[in-house]
Amino acid sequence: MFEDSWDSCAVDKQETASHLYDGAFTVLCAGNLVKSQESEDAGTKPDLAQQSLLNKLIRRTLVENRNQVVVLQADPTSPLYSVKSFEELRLKPDLLRGVYQMGFNRPSKIQESALPMMLAEPPQNLIAQSQSGTGKTAAFSLAMLSHVNPENKWPQCLCVAPTYELALQIGQVIEQMGKFCPDVKLAYGIRGNGLQRGISLQEQIVVGTPGTLLDWTRFKIIDPKKITLFVLDEADVMIATQGHRDQSIRIQRQLLKTCQMLLFSATFEDSVWRFAEVVVPDPNIIRLKREEETLNTIKQFYMVCRNKEEKFEAISNLYGCLTIAQAMIFCQTRKIAAWLCTALVNEGHQVALLSGELTVEQRAAIINRFKSGLEKVLVTTNVCSRGIDVAQISLVVNFDLPVDIDGNADSETYLHRIGRTGRFGKRGFAVNLVDSGLLTIIQEIETHFGRKITKLDSENLGEFEELYH
Repeated sequence: MFEDSWDSCAVDKQETASHLYDGAFTVLCAGNLVKSQESEDAGTKPDLAQQSLLNKLIRRTLVENRNQVVVLQADPTSPLYSVKSFEELRLKPDLLRGVYQMGFNRPSKIQESALPMMLAEPPQNLIAQSQSGTGKTAAFSLAMLSHVNPENKWPQCLCVAPTYELALQIGQVIEQMGKFCPDVKLAYGIRGNGLQRGISLQEQIVVGTPGTLLDWTRFKIIDPKKITLFVLDEADVMIATQGHRDQSIRIQRQLLKTCQMLLFSATFEDSVWRFAEVVVPDPNIIRLKREEETLNTIKQFYMVCRNKEEKFEAISNLYGCLTIAQAMIFCQTRKIAAWLCTALVNEGHQVALLSGELTVEQRAAIINRFKSGLEKVLVTTNVCSRGIDVAQISLVVNFDLPVDIDGNADSETYLHRIGRTGRFGKRGFAVNLVDSGLLTIIQEIETHFGRKITKLDSENLGEFEELYH
């Protein structure tokens, strides 16, 4: 399936696969130090598109989502359906076979609610909040493959992704799931896959980036009036990328009003909602309850330190009295992260370093080594503050408290950081190493979340040791 379409794209399939999954890694281990480059600014946020791609690369299975799913129907009087098995969806046998071969035994929590809406007759529009690893891409890929009439040799399903790499990732899922559907073809509307004007695509599913797909509708390579299912993925990344928001809206406006619209986003700030409301009329909505609830499983502490040497001593004391499976340590700059790695390696720890100058593929390789237990400590900057699920992480240390560009507490980043522990129903611990002049930051975080953070005495860790065990 899909061989002709892929070959027409100026991307080598094997090369891409090896590049994405077997990328080189940079690691601090057994005294092998790789120097970090210039330090990151204190208020630097991770690139959303890179973060999304990283999450896709490091996740081979569904993750357990602890957030409760909230469903808001466009028509509150219609019955609300959910499914517990893929058989209930009455899929074509060849498609069901592809689903099972991918390792999906039963729908994830998001899929239980979303799939009946995506496959409903008459079609229903959907706006869904779904983080990476919850089976979201598989869900809308299944919807597109179910939607297609193989006898019609023209594009019927259009999926827009914010970057070339994310479009390839989505395409790989469609290829795998549609492995036993030989009459369904896929085309990539991405850079390097230039088509001449006047050529009409015969592939039923098209995945690509906004600029290329907009050109294809203008040059009549795709007839937007024949598109019956439109998927817009990673909406929060889309609007953060220059020009993509407007290009996506221009594509959507060419579609018929009867076209089914599906929009997905990991977050839903006001700007994302405004964009979603423009793109998707009369939607059903699937939301996740706020992640603050995850703080219930995490014990939070802070220790006052005068300098980085005292902070390192505090970490050494923690390791001296605790049995720590795996730990993540967050630093605000690359320079501090590199210094800390050197010190930890000299103490005999197996340490990996993750920071912003690495490529996404290099980061994925490091994270996969950490997840497999080859390194026990992961020192990182903000590039790793969200989306990593490792059941063995029992401790998160904020070597530096997260602050924004104005020097105020960055509570969102704090939540994402400490949320790396206490996962999968296990108890977690977060220790904040606070410069003596920055106690107001701890107070701001306490006020924001309405929770007390317990002070620890670096000379007497008995209380922490008792709680930890």
